[in-house]
Parts: sequence; structure tokens; C-alpha cells
Amino acid sequence: MEIEFLKKIERQFNKSKINKLSLQNKVVIITGASSGIGEATAYAFAKQKCKLVLAARNLENLEKVKINCETLGAETITIKCDVSNEENCKSLITETIAKFSTIHVLINNAGISMRALFADVNMDVLKQLMEINFWGSVYCTKYALPYLLKEKGSVLAVNSVAGIKGLPGRTGYSASKYALNGFMDALRIENLKTGLHVGVICPGYTKSNIRNAALNKNAMAQAESPLDEDKLILPETVADYIVKMLEQRKAEMVLSIQGKTVFWLNKFFPRWLDKLIYSAIAKEKDSPFK
Repeated sequence: MEIEFLKKIERQFNKSKINKLSLQNKVVIITGASSGIGEATAYAFAKQKCKLVLAARNLENLEKVKINCETLGAETITIKCDVSNEENCKSLITETIAKFSTIHVLINNAGISMRALFADVNMDVLKQLMEINFWGSVYCTKYALPYLLKEKGSVLAVNSVAGIKGLPGRTGYSASKYALNGFMDALRIENLKTGLHVGVICPGYTKSNIRNAALNKNAMAQAESPLDEDKLILPETVADYIVKMLEQRKAEMVLSIQGKTVFWLNKFFPRWLDKLIYSAIAKEKDSPFK
């Protein structure tokens, strides 16, 4: 019954006739644009004929994404950027302004995950998660903010269900995403009367490289996903919702039936949900509980 209700809400959203903001010719910065959700989002905005600034550490992959975006009709530049480095984030904004003179949209997408019990994990792992997932968004937002305010633009963070409910074996990831949620909430309220749109999207498990690149207890990439990636939400689906969020200036969105279920169960039955999540994680391939 609950699942049918959630599906109905999603269908209603898809059919929504809310006035849409045109994104054509808008200057859009996307961090973590070299793969996964970031890459798919780049293509989604390229179809809207935006002016794209693609940022990531892997410049080689970024250049491939740039070519595809230009094929779709979008003027595109790439900037090598490690969002955990404040100076890199400042340069990202400076180079964007040098090229396009302004910024309409900032999408804080760059992120990394982890998989290890807190009792076993090296503290450097947690620090790295916070530097990339939280501080990376803070740095980029801080330097882009004057231009976004001038344009009454949008800043959007790609968050996670792990920012709604703590996930065992992912303490650093959940902590960084909770922090990001708090930052974005406060930023939205601060700007209720400035015209700045502040949005957060929580996709749920998405088919991408994030689990392969997730850090183990020793800060090394685990290299293999514990999930059946073919059963997860597609990054292209997430990207389409990001476009809709910006067109309709939505504040929050939780995707997938799984994500919506976690959101509501956590409101009304949080301790029962604790047990469900523990059981689900314990059944994962090479679970940290084994």
C-alpha cells in the first residue's frame, strides 16, 4: 500500500505542470563530472544547451565527457579540480568567471564513499570523506555564492539516503552527508529572501563507480561493488531529476522507492529501521559484519 502511494506521488511529479525555468544558455558548474551521476548530469544539461563547466580530478575522462557534451550542442570547458583542496575550488570559480563572466548553477556532486566498521577504520579515511563530501561542497559554494546571488541562481547538492539514515560500515560517509544536509538546510533558510535556490537531492543506491572506488579501512579502493549494480537506479534517471529540480526550483527530493521508504520509516519507526538496515548490510557480499 505504501509503495503504491509513493509511486503515485512520483507519477504526479513527472506530470507536474509547474512553471519551468529555462536553462538554455545558463552557466552550470558540475563537480565530479568525469563519471557516474556527474557525467550523466553533464549530458542532461548539454541537451538543455547550457554553458558547462566540468570539474573533476581525472582530466582525461573529463575531456571525453566534454566532447560528448559539445556534440549535444553545449559550449563546454573542463577544469581539473580536487574539491578537497580549497585553492582548487577557488580557481574553479575564478576560471569559470574568466570564461563566462557569471554563474547561474552550481551542482556539488563530487563525492567518495567508504566501507569498514568504525572500530577498524583508519581515521584518515573519515578525514578524507569529510574533506571531499562536505568541505568540497562548502568551498565551491563559498566562492561561487556572490555570483549565484547576483543571478538569483541555484546551488544543488547531490546527497544520499546515508544523509537521512546512518548506514553501518559507512560511518564517515554518513557523517559527511549529514553535515552536508545541515549546511544546505541552513544556507537555504539564510537565503529565503535573497532569491537563491538551494536544493538537495538524495538518489539512493545508483549504478556508478562510487562503490568500486569506496575506501576500505586502510584508505584503499575496495575495487569491487558489494551490490548488484544492474538492479540500481541509473545515473541518467538521477540527472533527469536534477534538471527538473532546477527547472522547478525544488528544495528537496528523495529518489527511488527504497530511498522514500527509508525516509518515512525513519520518521515513524526508527529503531525498527535500524534492525532492517543492519540485516540488509549483513547480507552484502563481504559484509563488514562477517
